[in-house]
Amino acid sequence: MMRKEWRILKEFLENVRGLMPLVHNITNYVTVNDVANVLLACGGSPIMSDEPEDVEDITSICGGLNINIGTLHKTSIDGMVRAGKRANALSHPVLLDPVGAGASVFRTNTALKLMEELKLTVIRGNISEIKTLYLGSGTTKGVDADIADAVTEENLEESIVFVKSFAKKEGCIIAVTGAIDLVTDGDRCSVIRTGRPAMGKITGTGCQLPGMLTAYLTANPEHPLDAAAAAVCVMGLDGETAWKRMEEGDGNATYRNRIMDAIYNMTGEDLEKGAVYEVR
Repeated sequence: MMRKEWRILKEFLENVRGLMPLVHNITNYVTVNDVANVLLACGGSPIMSDEPEDVEDITSICGGLNINIGTLHKTSIDGMVRAGKRANALSHPVLLDPVGAGASVFRTNTALKLMEELKLTVIRGNISEIKTLYLGSGTTKGVDADIADAVTEENLEESIVFVKSFAKKEGCIIAVTGAIDLVTDGDRCSVIRTGRPAMGKITGTGCQLPGMLTAYLTANPEHPLDAAAAAVCVMGLDGETAWKRMEEGDGNATYRNRIMDAIYNMTGEDLEKGAVYEVR
């Protein structure tokens, strides 16, 4: 089911390609290379820095900031706060990916601290991470969503009400990714049904999306909600395209590269034709 209540999707993709936004990433060490490469593939440009003495200067020359708490240490937290406050002063979009919130007190408290001290444009997480931030505590399966929390067709209406409530409470866009993706500003919620289960077998797809999403926010500042939803559509659709190109004997390493290639080769027309979503 599709309801064309967004602006034309391809505009968001083409703006990223045309403007090549520079994105500052404070991301985790497990996936930093993939985040950089996905930004290049989608048309953006990456720069990485978490050193507190460096981040304010780096953020100042960028257009957006992507913060990922996947491999935390005290120095990087200082860098996140400094970079975030500088980005706020410059009115740059700031995205928070609270990786593993609920898995440890340290991660949960760090995410809550960043939410309190920074003006965030988007919080992007799986449903367990988002519920943890809403409640102030919770549990996750490591950095993956707890299956008991999953957004399904059966609990979709309830999930939409929840994420809308959280978005209004925080005054920012909430993007929940999983089998069904939800992207909302508290008023409208895009329900996106793209992607493949096998994407969960690749370390990094969840971290690549926030980098690309920040590029979409940066290149489309007047329409952050629709830009965020478009980026989520792109990632899922590229997962589907890559899966169709898998051959006998291919595994998750090949799938990882095929996803990157699909992002690189995606056109606005491909996005318009393949995106499956509705707006509620």
